[in-house]
Amino acid sequence: MTNLDRILSHIKHKHVYIQTHNFPDPDAIASAFGLQQLLASKGVTSSICHYGKIDSYSTNKMIESLGIQITNVDINSHSTEDDEIILVDSQKGNSNIHDLPGNEIICLDHHPAFDNIEYRFSDIRPELGACASMVAQYFIENNIHIDRNTATALLYGIKIDTANLTRGVSELDLEMFYTLYGMSDIALLEALDHATIKLNDLKSYANAINSIKVFGDISFANTGADCPEPLIASISDFMLDLAEVHFSVVYSYKKEGVKLSVRSDKALYDSGYITKTALEGFGRGGGHPAMAGGFIPYTRDDQMDAMIPSILEMRFLRAISERDNANQ
Repeated sequence: MTNLDRILSHIKHKHVYIQTHNFPDPDAIASAFGLQQLLASKGVTSSICHYGKIDSYSTNKMIESLGIQITNVDINSHSTEDDEIILVDSQKGNSNIHDLPGNEIICLDHHPAFDNIEYRFSDIRPELGACASMVAQYFIENNIHIDRNTATALLYGIKIDTANLTRGVSELDLEMFYTLYGMSDIALLEALDHATIKLNDLKSYANAINSIKVFGDISFANTGADCPEPLIASISDFMLDLAEVHFSVVYSYKKEGVKLSVRSDKALYDSGYITKTALEGFGRGGGHPAMAGGFIPYTRDDQMDAMIPSILEMRFLRAISERDNANQ
């Protein structure tokens, strides 16, 4: 049996929900869209959904240009406790996914396994740079036709999550990238590459630049309040481009707490391990060696919450120091 066969064998209903993480990026949306096409080819209908906002201009342009139907369940939720849900590019119990009514039966993800949660079937491969590579493989190994829009979505998802094949790339990512390239709308991909930032986003970049602190080769920066999550990640990538920085932490105060994006030179620092260690007992976090994320909930003590940046710096610097000492 292929993994697609295994997925189909565990679906009991004629309709399923495909849920991404709360602020889906191109990889999450492409993976959900590709899976939707795969299920449709086997007679299973599905609805793609997420909780939260899609603030990125390029991501919204991708959705519009490729005709992807995705529902914001914060505004319009139809799932019930009897419904079946497939999670893509996310895992149950993580801080970045809303617990919808229904049964999470299947998980497809490329992040490290979270808390040993069991599903009817899971395909979790943290060695991959993009979840879209996994979904593209399902098409290829089952000899299912990939239409142009689906190929374009999957290719764009791989491009974005691997930073144009420069970050966390596996052999499968490379294979699927070149397989999809000839099937895709390259002109649209070029247009999406040039639609990555809005004028208003410059304020967040300015806040981060003005607030940056550097300790050795480790930087911390505040984008300002309510910065969109994809933009926090983009600014963290931007900070890592500094010659003096090999580990970047960028954060923003949100409604319920502080959201972090972490990037690193994985040859020097393991972002996922360090973030998980630094936030243990203070918040939640983790991810890949080169990229990670985290969340720190407010304590409802104004004085304590005002100290989050300094506590954050202390915890990350301590986690890195302890790791360095352990490796000596």
